[in-house]
Amino acid sequence: MKTLSQIKVVACAIALSAVFTAPAFSQGIVKHMPANYDIARTGIKHGKIDSVSWNSTTVGTMRKATVYTPPGYTASKKYPVLYLLHGIGGDEKEWLNDGGHPDIIMDNLYADGKAEPMIIVMPNGRASKDDTRANSMSGPKVQGFATFEKDLLIDLVPFIESKYSVLKDREHRAIAGLSMGGGQSLNFGLGNLDKFAWVGAFSSAPNTKPAEQLFPDPEAAKKQLKLLFISCGAQDGLIGNSKRTHDYAEAKGVPHIYYIEPGVHDFKVWKNGLYMYSQLIFKPVDVSSFPKYVYSE
Repeated sequence: MKTLSQIKVVACAIALSAVFTAPAFSQGIVKHMPANYDIARTGIKHGKIDSVSWNSTTVGTMRKATVYTPPGYTASKKYPVLYLLHGIGGDEKEWLNDGGHPDIIMDNLYADGKAEPMIIVMPNGRASKDDTRANSMSGPKVQGFATFEKDLLIDLVPFIESKYSVLKDREHRAIAGLSMGGGQSLNFGLGNLDKFAWVGAFSSAPNTKPAEQLFPDPEAAKKQLKLLFISCGAQDGLIGNSKRTHDYAEAKGVPHIYYIEPGVHDFKVWKNGLYMYSQLIFKPVDVSSFPKYVYSE
């Protein structure tokens, strides 16, 4: 028979084991981005921004992307990749130059130990020979946003995987975007679950496919998706695109986060989408926490 002191030792060991083996998501849900989190800090390590060009066999020309590598990036380590897409009036520089500050947000997240080190690829998502921002509503340029699916899968992903030290399986590949890029992310991500396990859409635009087309096999989506993250501003005139996707996923039992916050169709909402989504990807996910993602200051 064990003595009282022996029982206490065993109980203590069990308690410590529970602490050290608890899953990463036990620390709670990701909160809304604090004020000024997109302002550069001094005294922390910073990532690097590169401009790259890839040969698009889909379009028949060289095309451009902006790439953020995390602080301390080294070829001796393999990294997951997030493909981050812009809106209808943007290009590969929109996130960086038009108010998104993804490099600053990610630098601050890494300094706070809140995100997994990842490479972020911000391509020009307008797959046409004239992929400039001018006259973005013209027919060929709008069509280019749909054509980009082929360009992304056939040309860009292999290029990134040849140029950078990255993990090449679906569980280490994410896609997300704002507005038109949000629609692309839903269309391409949910349509290619063999390529992407993590899908995010911030204020998705009317290019988003009908929900029945996004989820042709809801049971497969349940099994293959690590995370589906949908966010939008409550006063955004395009919120219907996000809501119909949410409503259908909810009806079919596909786990997802639906985060509606005060705001319109602008970078205030999109920055927060990136801030929250980037902390969730490439980590263990607690599906039971998804309903708790309700806006609060």
